[in-house]
Amino acid sequence: QVHVVESGGGLVQVGGSLRLSCAASGRTFSSYTMGWFRQVPGKEREFVAAIRGSGGNVATHYTDSVKGRFTISRDRTKAENTVYLQMNNLKSEDTAVYYCALHHARLILSSVWAGENYAYWGQGTQVTVSS
Repeated sequence: QVHVVESGGGLVQVGGSLRLSCAASGRTFSSYTMGWFRQVPGKEREFVAAIRGSGGNVATHYTDSVKGRFTISRDRTKAENTVYLQMNNLKSEDTAVYYCALHHARLILSSVWAGENYAYWGQGTQVTVSS
């Protein structure tokens, strides 16, 4: 059984920063894809960022609205599969519930953006950016 847990959400002012963490436990994957999605009530879930691969063959991907502000990375020092989403220069439109999702292999590029390609999901963490 794989468990995905997010942490690090909270309230921050416009222009501030937050770092979200996502830890997947229960199995160790030699290669995987972890993505961040977000959702605002009444709107569809939106892809934010993803990291896929292993070792020296790792690729990152971002939706256009967060490029240059958000950075996804993985922590290879931890036994659990752990990724971070560093969010800088936050805007009010970044307010949402952020979800971490895991696929147990390296997804092909065209599949990274779609939530239905991820098998395991966390419960979400609220990020609120106030002006």
